[in-house]
Amino acid sequence: MAPSHLPLNALRAFEAAARQLSFTRAGLELRVTQAAVSQQVKSLEDILGVPLFRRLPRGLALTEEGEALLPVLTDAFRRIAGTLDRFEGGRLREVLTLGAVGTFVTGWLLPRLAGFRAAHPFVDLRLLTNNNRVDLAGEGLDFAIRFGDGAWHGTEALRLFGTPFSPLCAPALAQRLRQPADLMRETLLRSYRTDEWARWFATVGLPTPNVRGFVFDSSLTMAEAAVQGAGVALLPARMFEHDLRDNRLARPFEAEINLGDYWLTRLKSRSETAAMAAFRTWLSEQCEDSAS
Repeated sequence: MAPSHLPLNALRAFEAAARQLSFTRAGLELRVTQAAVSQQVKSLEDILGVPLFRRLPRGLALTEEGEALLPVLTDAFRRIAGTLDRFEGGRLREVLTLGAVGTFVTGWLLPRLAGFRAAHPFVDLRLLTNNNRVDLAGEGLDFAIRFGDGAWHGTEALRLFGTPFSPLCAPALAQRLRQPADLMRETLLRSYRTDEWARWFATVGLPTPNVRGFVFDSSLTMAEAAVQGAGVALLPARMFEHDLRDNRLARPFEAEINLGDYWLTRLKSRSETAAMAAFRTWLSEQCEDSAS
């Protein structure tokens, strides 16, 4: 059947009646009479040459043909509605799916997202957080903001900025830390990067103590453990400025180490859409402004 000859009203009437198993309730949903729904369904059955419902004394039941048709129509109408919902201000909104390290999202990105929305209302941003382990293709991501050295196979990476790591802990714990050597008797919280504390102690000219604190796969979780007094965490202080301002965390020592940078990444095989270009340009500008 040619698209121009599709009985759309009849298909819509059938889909509503099939979901409701009632011509009356379908009529209320579609704001037409019960008789109009029944007539549209009958016309569709005549076109297809098969019955779609069994009329029962108390309601309706789908025939085998009706059961086959219903999920196809439900999905089609859902997709049409979803596309129509993406029109705004005379322009089709584009979906942009972004995966980002949770620390970066809460510590830097979230306060700025309202500005991106105001500047680019046609972009429908879908934000997924992760702990720096990400599969761009498998998760269907347009971009991923990651922490590291920028060398990921098959990936194009744009450097955003660096964020050195330094010890952070609860203010009460910080009061007993006078010099870096005092850390040797404290619980040192760890991430999946096993050499972090060794590198920090080398920076201050001390041997690495036996680190036995809990291991975390998320800097956000590790920071919250530090807030609650579980130990001292080695964290990117720039991403926890609000906790430092609110006196939830303290930075007992200025010594810091560079473990990597934040990068905006995408697959080299992924063509850049208008939404992607808008986000990349905006993000680059924001990073430049925050660095100045």
